[in-house]
Amino acid sequence: MALPSVLKNYHLFHNGVSFLGLATEVELPPLARNMTAYQAGGMSGPVDIDNGPDGPIEFGWKCGGFVVDVLRQYGAVRHDAVQLRFAGAYQRDDTGEVLAVEIVVRGRHKEIALGTAKIGEQTEFAVKTTCSYYRLTVNGATEIECDRMAMIEVVGGVDRLAQQRAALGL
Repeated sequence: MALPSVLKNYHLFHNGVSFLGLATEVELPPLARNMTAYQAGGMSGPVDIDNGPDGPIEFGWKCGGFVVDVLRQYGAVRHDAVQLRFAGAYQRDDTGEVLAVEIVVRGRHKEIALGTAKIGEQTEFAVKTTCSYYRLTVNGATEIECDRMAMIEVVGGVDRLAQQRAALGL
């Protein structure tokens, strides 16, 4: 019998600065593909054709209190002005095994929501960061790396865009 790995704790870093005790929640980026249904003669049904990444890579996160350093990045002109690093400890309750999961993204803040203000109550500072770079590492091994500006897409150690870059002379 197996039990799933459960997130037991995490840590968020913002441009290398620890947000220990500040980060209350993170929404890890979903990865989506743009697919087009294709069917031609002799086929019994459509097959999805993979057209590459679909939509932006977005990292959502929340902090308690008021974070001035994040406000100072509002309207950053560079696509990779902000780096976020999520370090999570996922543990299985059947074996005790701990997976070290790290997600590093670089981008800029798309939305900063200051939340509601009410005297004496905890505030929540919510940020949505749109990313041009994404890397997922498990126990030190890179599983997925997407660098949209460099046209790099590595999955399981295989650069899936290497041949396309070569064909374009990049």
